[in-house]
Amino acid sequence: MWAAIECVRLGAHVTIIARKVSLLEKALEELEKYRVRDTQKLQFRSLDLSKDHEAVTRTLDELERTIGPVYMLVNCAGMAICGTVEDMTIEDAHRLMDVNYFATYYPTRYVLPKMKAAGDGIIVITASQAALVGIYGYGAYAASKFALRGLAETIAMEASHRGVSVTLALPADTDTPGFENENRTKPEETKIISGSGGLARPEDVGRRIVRDALKGSFFSILGLESWILSILCVGMAPWKGPLLCFVQFYLLGPLRLIGLLLQWNFQRIVKGCAKRRQQT
Repeated sequence: MWAAIECVRLGAHVTIIARKVSLLEKALEELEKYRVRDTQKLQFRSLDLSKDHEAVTRTLDELERTIGPVYMLVNCAGMAICGTVEDMTIEDAHRLMDVNYFATYYPTRYVLPKMKAAGDGIIVITASQAALVGIYGYGAYAASKFALRGLAETIAMEASHRGVSVTLALPADTDTPGFENENRTKPEETKIISGSGGLARPEDVGRRIVRDALKGSFFSILGLESWILSILCVGMAPWKGPLLCFVQFYLLGPLRLIGLLLQWNFQRIVKGCAKRRQQT
C-alpha cells in the first residue's frame, strides 16, 4: 500500500489490484489523500492474481486500454504460513507457491514483452529476507521467496539490454496485518530467530522500494541487517556499478565470518528449544 502511496505522491497514475473490494475501496480513499494532480487516474480492480493467468491477462488488457501501458509493475502479493517441513501440509505448501510466486509470475509474464517492445519499464518483485537465507520454520515460505529471486535474476539477464529494469525487494519483518497472521503459525524457534531483527515501518519499506526501483537498483533493502545479507548472499546477482562491486568484493570474506556466527547462534536456539520440549 505504501509503495502505491509513494507513486501517487510522485504524480503517477496508479491501479491497485487485490481480492477484497471492501479493502480496495478503503485503500483507494487513502490514495486520494496524496493526489498531486487532478488528471491523475487512481483506480482498483478486484482479482485473485494467484488463481487464473487468463483472468490476469484479461484484467491487465482492460487496464492498458483505459489507463495506458504499464510503466512500473510492483508485485507485492504474498502470505506466510510457518512450520517445519514435515509439519507443513501439502495444501499449504501449494498455497504459498500460488500466492507468493505465481501471483507475481502471471502479471510479470504479461508486462515483460510489452516493456521489452517499448524499450522501457520497471518490474518490482517483492520477496523478503527469506529469499536470501533459509530459517527454521520457513521451509515452504523460503522456497517460494527463493523462487522469486531466481525469477528476478533471470528477468534481469533476459531484459536489461532491452531497457527493462528489475528490482528485488528484500524487506525484513514489517508491521502489517500479514505479519500478525504469520505470528500465529510460527514455531518458538522461528519467533526467537526472526524476532531479533525488530519490525520495519510499512511506510519506510514502501518508500524505499519505489525509490530503489526508480534508481535501477537490483536489491531494495532497508536497514543494516538487510544490507549485510544482501552483501553476504550476493552470489550471481546482476552487476550494478563498480562501487557496489568493490564493496562486495572486500566485505564478502569478513561478512562470511559473521554469517557463520549467526548460523551457530541459530543452531544454538534450535537445540535449546528442542531440549526444553524434551524436559517438559
